[in-house]
Amino acid sequence: MHVQIVLFDGFDPLDVIAPYEVLYAGGTASGGAVSVELVSAEGPREVVSGTGGLALRATAALDPVRAGLILVPGASGRVGEPGEVPDHDAGAGPWRQDEFIPVLLGRTLTTELPALLRAARDNPEVTLGAVCGGTLVLAMAGLLEGRYATTHHLGLDMLEATGVHAVAARVVDDGDLVTGAGVTSGLDLGLYLLEREVGPRIAHAVEELFAHERRGTVWRQAGPVPVGL
Repeated sequence: MHVQIVLFDGFDPLDVIAPYEVLYAGGTASGGAVSVELVSAEGPREVVSGTGGLALRATAALDPVRAGLILVPGASGRVGEPGEVPDHDAGAGPWRQDEFIPVLLGRTLTTELPALLRAARDNPEVTLGAVCGGTLVLAMAGLLEGRYATTHHLGLDMLEATGVHAVAARVVDDGDLVTGAGVTSGLDLGLYLLEREVGPRIAHAVEELFAHERRGTVWRQAGPVPVGL
């Protein structure tokens, strides 16, 4: 499985690094069954996060044709009010690191990223993944209507407003869409993807290496509907 983790201006570093390290370790433990790279819509470039000017380098352009997983992180910045609607016209001019997270997420819609993600969604050989506000990027781009997904708890109402079935779970598996909730859920998302795509023994080995036990039950649209709770 090849994984492309998307960088955009203002991204949250832990949303990127947590799954990157987990998946990279899974590749090592599996003898190369998993590979991972950092990409951007614009191609190779240094991309500045929303946390203290920390920069990571995208080594390639996002390729929606390549089979595997494309993972979208959230943004790091000031926390807006729950349900706050991003200013989609805020793409003009340079972005500021002290901007509200919804504005940083909304600015991705002014780039080539939505078109690339749409092409990836329509590719049957690609699974889309997201951590935290990355789910909102996909949703605001109109790519998740009618799907089941999660995001940071402060963004669940906004997710519902885009026509998504928002689930308050740490990890949600909706087939070719796998999403994680708050920032640290990137660890659990990465470990679950290793278990799903490579096997539980590899996932467990990486879990032990990182001294991290996964939290919560992975939500799937399966089994009886709960009643009386």
